[in-house]
Amino acid sequence: MPDSTPNAFPIRLPYWLAWCEPWLWRLFRWRYFRFATVGASGTVVNIAVLYVMQEIALPWVISDPDVRLSMALACAIAVATVNNFAWNSVWTWADRLQTGELSRLSPDLATGKRLVKYTLSCWLGMLIQYSLTLFLANHMYYLLANVLSIVVASISNYMANDKWTFRRTSTDDQA
Repeated sequence: MPDSTPNAFPIRLPYWLAWCEPWLWRLFRWRYFRFATVGASGTVVNIAVLYVMQEIALPWVISDPDVRLSMALACAIAVATVNNFAWNSVWTWADRLQTGELSRLSPDLATGKRLVKYTLSCWLGMLIQYSLTLFLANHMYYLLANVLSIVVASISNYMANDKWTFRRTSTDDQA
């Protein structure tokens, strides 16, 4: 179902892509497409952090590959969660928050509460992603297992955040 208020793109399109801007405006009127775009950026962040931790940073300190994968996954999920919270605050659910990008992410009590709610609402998705990745990594390449797990976990994340963290009438987010 489309939103009544389309939000600005989070990035400026290059001049050679200007032809597709009207089409993108129509597509991004649906909140779920904005959420999916943020999720895609979180997937890139997640995979990059997972790879760097698993292949570069942690082999120096953790020799057991199973323990190393567990630690790398925890780091990747945490960094991607903060990335997604920031983008969802300034773009996906911006119409439900205070105006101005800085006020949506200002270091105040409302933002702190929203970050806690966001993290708690994503716990099931994080648990699904973590457990499913570890399970699937026994049967396929760990990065592919991680991507498949992210897709499965995203459904619960969207529903929880739409209904709780960024709900339209939140007294917690009033300054």
